[in-house]
Amino acid sequence: MASISLKNIQKVYPGDVKVIENLNLEIKDKEFIILVGPSGCGKSTTLRMIAGLEEVTGGDLYIGERRVNDVPPKDRDIAMVFQNYVLYPHMTVYKNMAFALSLRKVDKKIIDQKVHEAAKILDIEHLLNRKPKALSGGQRQRVALGRAMVRDPAVFLLDEPLSNLDAKLRTQMRTEITKLHKRLQTTFVYVTHDQTEAMTMGDRIVVMKDGVIQQVDTPQNLYDAPCNMFVAGFIGSPQMNFVDAVVRKQGEGYAVTFGPYAIPLQAGKVENTALEEYVGKTVVLGIRPEDLHTEPAFLDASPETVVEMHVDIAELMGAEVYLYGACADVSLTVRAPSRVQARSGDTIRLALDGNKLHLFDKETEQVILH
Repeated sequence: MASISLKNIQKVYPGDVKVIENLNLEIKDKEFIILVGPSGCGKSTTLRMIAGLEEVTGGDLYIGERRVNDVPPKDRDIAMVFQNYVLYPHMTVYKNMAFALSLRKVDKKIIDQKVHEAAKILDIEHLLNRKPKALSGGQRQRVALGRAMVRDPAVFLLDEPLSNLDAKLRTQMRTEITKLHKRLQTTFVYVTHDQTEAMTMGDRIVVMKDGVIQQVDTPQNLYDAPCNMFVAGFIGSPQMNFVDAVVRKQGEGYAVTFGPYAIPLQAGKVENTALEEYVGKTVVLGIRPEDLHTEPAFLDASPETVVEMHVDIAELMGAEVYLYGACADVSLTVRAPSRVQARSGDTIRLALDGNKLHLFDKETEQVILH
């Protein structure tokens, strides 16, 4: 078992192309940590540096107590599962899983035991004599996981392993990989651009943008308390609504105004001094689609936060309906129960949940309050 420590890590490609400038991250032993972010943010490069497949330009990389900057991949006690399963087509599943151990001249009885143990955990024992072309995508992914498991690595590195699977299989394999981590009690580092995978699988999530870590936290804390607009917009589906609004004094407290609306900020959310410098200035009001309520109970309970929205598009998602429209010339998305009957062309009333409002600085995009 092993912790991983990245200290002032840099990655610069020829031509002075800086992919990662100064990355610091501590991954605990047995932790399931997810690197997430848009394409090109540096998450796969970071994973490949941990694996030894990319050279570290600067800084120190530790696996356990050992500095591994110059240690070849085969000596790092890691196993990597790629987006493309890279199975040997001429070998059976058994031989694919046993290959790395065979190269190490491990005793055949031990190899057989390890392969069957892994195959049993992954429910692929009945496939051991088949060749990859006779397997489905999900079965191939299980074989790739099994091939990594038989090596008993201290660290599992997974680079977008589910992106080639269809939606139903992805959901199933998410659960399987989470159960596998709990069973193996090994450090998992998992790269994805899919925030649903990140939110449902990780102990902690590392949100990256342009080679810089934006925030490292538990899924719930990232969702409830994003540190900036990028994290707020990236985590959550549909993404958070952002509205330009002006901060005003309102009696002893504060309100944010946009169009004809003045939404009071709850006294418990803000100290009197925190917003003083923003009075009269434009900030960005953030509210998640599920925190805009259409039910009469909410509308009656907080009439001071009620706004009207013209619905342009209604997408029925089964248990929910997504409503897209405009409020005071501002685009809004609402996530409502499917019993809400609003459809395209309707005008509806919405109550903003005062406990769930976020304010961001318009210039720096950093959080002011949430």
